[in-house]
Amino acid sequence: MKFTYYGHACFAVDVAGHRLLFDPFISGNPLAANIVLNAVAADFILLSHGHADHLADAVGIALRTGAKVIAGYEVSEWIKRQGITNVHGMNHGGGYTFDFGRAKFVNAVHSSMLPDGSYGGNPGGFVVESEAGNFYYSGDTALHYDMKIIGKRMHLDWAVLCIGDNVTMGPADAAVAAKWVGVDKVVGVHYDTYPPICIDHEAAVETFRKAGKDLLLPAIGETVDV
Repeated sequence: MKFTYYGHACFAVDVAGHRLLFDPFISGNPLAANIVLNAVAADFILLSHGHADHLADAVGIALRTGAKVIAGYEVSEWIKRQGITNVHGMNHGGGYTFDFGRAKFVNAVHSSMLPDGSYGGNPGGFVVESEAGNFYYSGDTALHYDMKIIGKRMHLDWAVLCIGDNVTMGPADAAVAAKWVGVDKVVGVHYDTYPPICIDHEAAVETFRKAGKDLLLPAIGETVDV
């Protein structure tokens, strides 16, 4: 699978001929100034929770591309109120089979409020299972024991984990999360966007190395094989 990083917690994964775009926040991120927003492609848009730094560009991209938006129930209802009709709401523990494979909405320990201040429901992450491989996106979260259930129930090839600390896991907890969900390869997200979540890249990579894990930190706009 191909992974393209768009900065903060926004990334795309090419799965079975479909482009899955996660948590689109590009136009408001000065670090992503090199990304041409109108050139970002999507067949599906997956939203982990309601914070603006995870869905600020979701409506615009969905209108332009016609992508199906997949999100927790409250976020999906808010997206509908913005004029998007191609929407699929989910809730924790539930899964659904789409054209690319199966997506399961899993727990995250964080908060969720929509840009207009309305209730955003509970935050979550996703497990994607497909013929091309399986991966886990944690969303914004603390380290939590449900990750062990994911590791026991799912065969995962790699994971996307938040590593910026302060408002989510930092590298040390994320390395434990990688162990619990049973992966050796991790792509780090949700770091460096603003001062409280700036990290030491070399130290983060070394933290994962000591845990026997490989941490990938692609540049914004870079595409890597996973």
